[in-house]
Amino acid sequence: MQRFVLDTNVVLDLFHWGNTDAVPIMAALEAGQIQCFADLRTLDELQRVLTYPQLKLTPEMMTERYARYSSLIQMVPEGEAPSLPRCKDRDDQKFLELSARCNANVLVSKDKALLKLRGRTRLDFQIVLPAVASRLITGKKE
Repeated sequence: MQRFVLDTNVVLDLFHWGNTDAVPIMAALEAGQIQCFADLRTLDELQRVLTYPQLKLTPEMMTERYARYSSLIQMVPEGEAPSLPRCKDRDDQKFLELSARCNANVLVSKDKALLKLRGRTRLDFQIVLPAVASRLITGKKE
C-alpha cells in the first residue's frame, strides 16, 4: 500500500476546495487504498490554517473538516528525522521530516519550495503535485 504525506494546502484541496486534481487521492484515502500520515506539527498547522478568514469557515465547519481528516490519517509519533535537505520555506521542513520518519512513498504538495527539491537531492520519497499523485494512484498516464 502506498504511503502518502499531504501538505496543508493539499488537505484543503481535499476537504474544503474539492480540487478535481485531488479527487482520486480523496477516493483512495476513503477506500483505504492508500495510507496518509500526519504528526502533531502538521495537524497544528492545519488547525491554524482552518481559522484563516479567507476560508470563510464557521467553527462547526472547521471542526468537521479537522475531524474528518483526522479520522482518515495515521498519526506518527514525534522523533528524529534522518539527515534531509533544508527547505527554503522553514514552515515546510516538517513535511519533509514527516515523510522521512513514516517512510512515505509520496509527499503531495503544491509548495514551490518543496517542489524545487525534486531532482536536486536524493530522497527516499517522491515530491509531487496533486495531479501527479492522482495518476500514481489510478495508474493513468495523463
